[in-house]
Amino acid sequence: MTSQEAVLTALRRQTIELPSWAFGNSGTRFKVFGTPGTPRDPFEKVSDAAQVHRYTGIAPRVSLHVPWDRVDDYGELAAHAADVGVSIGMVNSNLFQDDEYKFGSLTHPDPAVRARAVAHHAECVDVMRATGSKELKLWLPDGTNYPGQDDLRDRQDRLAESLQQVYALLDEDMRMVLEYKFFEPAFYHTDIPDWGTSLLHCMALGDRANVVLDTGHHAPGTNIEFIVVQLLRAGRLGAFDFNSRFYADDDLMAGAADPFQLFRIMYEIVRSDALRPESGVNFMLDQCHNVEEKIPGQIRSVTNVQQATAKALLVDRDALREAQRAGNVLAANDVLMDAYATDVRPLLAQLREETGLAPDPMAAYLASGYAERTAADRVGGRQAGWGA
Repeated sequence: MTSQEAVLTALRRQTIELPSWAFGNSGTRFKVFGTPGTPRDPFEKVSDAAQVHRYTGIAPRVSLHVPWDRVDDYGELAAHAADVGVSIGMVNSNLFQDDEYKFGSLTHPDPAVRARAVAHHAECVDVMRATGSKELKLWLPDGTNYPGQDDLRDRQDRLAESLQQVYALLDEDMRMVLEYKFFEPAFYHTDIPDWGTSLLHCMALGDRANVVLDTGHHAPGTNIEFIVVQLLRAGRLGAFDFNSRFYADDDLMAGAADPFQLFRIMYEIVRSDALRPESGVNFMLDQCHNVEEKIPGQIRSVTNVQQATAKALLVDRDALREAQRAGNVLAANDVLMDAYATDVRPLLAQLREETGLAPDPMAAYLASGYAERTAADRVGGRQAGWGA
């Protein structure tokens, strides 16, 4: 049986990175919804992200997205992040908004377009150097909509060559993480549709290239925790993007649609001792908030992941192993379900109070008046939005 102190010790080490884009306006493909107090620039995005860390205590890093978070002085942005109590995390590239990328970016038939895409990553690496970031994150929507539109094997060859060029841009203490998504916006085939394709490219690149797993980037019914296990066994799970989905890549709050799935995933993380910062797995949120308030949406997501982690840590692994070896199916399932049914909110409230935080992060934030102050102060200028 795992002791409460052991659970608290593990939880004290947990950190979750936040996406800067979660604090801008977003919506469906039909409408983007504005809200009072939305950040107008990357500095205000970082300030809002810092509020999540202030009340949860486990969200100390903010991912940037280039060019959405482009500024004149990235050193100044990093200094601002330090001033408000956080740091810059991953730098995400953008290969899906330029007209030139209509038929692909790193896989485009035209060498000039591929060179443009590689050059964009050189800019991202410069941002990393200026901000202290050590991780470059790539997701490319490259693919085709119709059979015969392009040669599938040629596209993989072009992709491999382009990725080698991007990888060569990295400093020795930097690494690349490569995301996959099985469809959207490409519908016939996507150039990196699954974890196996991403893994093959990463293995060809070198030890500093690993796979990003996004919980929304799978077909319905996919056993995501099995993929987690396989990538951990290979030592190639570089990052984990939390969100929820009902149908496809919905980017809803983590743990909102299927909290039991989140628990199962976190159990495999705990089982493989990958919760430790030294494991090399960067846990972060990748979601947007269409109808809910942005900072509360991030707070809820962080606390949902934290609750799932606490339950996973409470699994009696000795009893589970004994039941598994005895072939006692129901007993083994009961061990998992007992942990999942545990109300861990008092335990997490205790953890927060021990570190000087309010026991209820959401209530503390709502009582702080931050939302009302920013709504009054952020008048004028252009609100930040998805893709802007």
